[in-house]
Amino acid sequence: MLGIVGSVLLLLCLLQIKHLFADFFLQTHKMLSGRNVYLHSGRAQHAGVHALGSVVAFVIMGAPVGFILAICLAEWVVHFHIDYGKAQYTEKRHLNPQQAVFWRAMGTDQCLHQLTYIAMTAVWVKCAIG
Repeated sequence: MLGIVGSVLLLLCLLQIKHLFADFFLQTHKMLSGRNVYLHSGRAQHAGVHALGSVVAFVIMGAPVGFILAICLAEWVVHFHIDYGKAQYTEKRHLNPQQAVFWRAMGTDQCLHQLTYIAMTAVWVKCAIG
């Protein structure tokens, strides 16, 4: 048995691996274009890929189905809005990868996603331990 610390680290690792693939390997052109439009189906799909990856992580961890559905729906909403915020910021300022401020926006976006995973893990621990 892993114990609580081992379980937390395993879940965080699974969420990190999921994030790597969902954010950097599985994004399509549709997901990347037009992201500054709020009701963008590509961003909704991208957030859905993240949520589905988290479903897999929580299934591996043995979380209950109701918990998985609730936490992954919440992640979908949060991810959708973090990405929208970054898109709005970068589009309004016409930022590109040659500018330092672009990378600050990218880093802030990634930090917010990582903090989301810490929050999701904390909720899982609270629900698993009580």
